[in-house]
Amino acid sequence: MNSISILADAENENERIDKYLSLIFPASSRSYIQKAIDNGNVLVGGVPVSKNYKIKAKDRIEYTPLEPVELEVEPENIQLNILYEDDDLLVVNKPKGMVVHPAAGNYTGTLVNALMYHCPDSLSGINGVLRPGIVHRIDKNTSGLLIVAKNDFSHRELAKQIKEHSFSREYRAVVRGHLKEEKGTVTAPIGRSPADRKKMAVTDRNSKNAVTHYEVIKRYKDYDYIKCILETGRTHQIRVHLAYKGHPLAGDDVYSKPLPSETKLGGQCLHACMIGFVHPRTGEYMEFRSELPEYFSKFLEGLKEY
Repeated sequence: MNSISILADAENENERIDKYLSLIFPASSRSYIQKAIDNGNVLVGGVPVSKNYKIKAKDRIEYTPLEPVELEVEPENIQLNILYEDDDLLVVNKPKGMVVHPAAGNYTGTLVNALMYHCPDSLSGINGVLRPGIVHRIDKNTSGLLIVAKNDFSHRELAKQIKEHSFSREYRAVVRGHLKEEKGTVTAPIGRSPADRKKMAVTDRNSKNAVTHYEVIKRYKDYDYIKCILETGRTHQIRVHLAYKGHPLAGDDVYSKPLPSETKLGGQCLHACMIGFVHPRTGEYMEFRSELPEYFSKFLEGLKEY
């Protein structure tokens, strides 16, 4: 796989190289970057470095992604709702309850299993062995739109757009209670929860800047139906930010305790309804939208008017 050359900026001086590269390549997990470093795939001034190497201004970093290895996950003939596909990418409407990529406890029935069956010989390998083609992801119980890269060129270009915040993402959500403002922005850093490593939290400790814009679409008696636009894309960002404001998502069983009326949702009421991006090959701006799924619209129908 071809190496990528990066010239470090002065503003990144003294930052760990594994953290720096995970920010430069947001589609690659930090653990994947660390494996590449341990494998000798990251050089500074032509010399391999350790993952805790502190960057200096104008360091010339040569990063070679790990060669994809044979994936020990079976292709599965799972029907996909594909909104668009060409030789470089495809846009998928993921149903609620489907895991995006294999992980402990979920090695079958994932989006990756389905993609391997649908396009077995054309998925990018940049993001590691268990995440072929996966440029960004949404949670198991979040429904909606995802973009999948079919080659490394598209993957790199799309990941760059995400990093530069030029990749548009809009969500619909139902939150408990009533937000004070009709429109607002939550700007609060997100990192692993110091109290529970399985959760994310608003914290200043080992965190990344996170920005979520929201707007109330309709108020119900006990809930607000809102639109959210992501400026950044941190893990569980909308769920964490709205819970932080005291308005957890309906049905969210991680960042709140669902009310009896919410348990039928089977997880957070959150739908990725729009993505917009510049096509990496043609330079054309493309935008796709997804209607509210049945579980979401039925929940809204059952809410009492404000």
